[in-house]
Amino acid sequence: MLASGNAIWANLWMLLLIAIPWAVRIFIVVLLIKALLKYLNDKKATPEQAVIRRSLGEALKAHRQNCGMTQEYVAEALGVSRQAVSKWETGAAEPSTSNLLALAKLYGVDPGELLRGVQ
Repeated sequence: MLASGNAIWANLWMLLLIAIPWAVRIFIVVLLIKALLKYLNDKKATPEQAVIRRSLGEALKAHRQNCGMTQEYVAEALGVSRQAVSKWETGAAEPSTSNLLALAKLYGVDPGELLRGVQ
């Protein structure tokens, strides 16, 4: 009876040695899948989007400065906050289509001209 008891413990020990690595592997795979899904669903800008926004922001800032306007003047003319204009120019946010058209009209350029230098 003692031999069979030792055999049971030996079998349980072997089962644990085999099961733990598989459990750990499965756990790691689940964590990797969760991390990948979080990365793919992240609402922050990808590096490519950041470049586009930065380039659009630079174009908006250049046109504003060429017209001799301040961010505050542009904000009042469009009915938005100065912080919104600042965010557009730094690439932290993008103007809506209607605001982009209003900016083009305010700067006296074709809307396509605002986007011409954007990569």
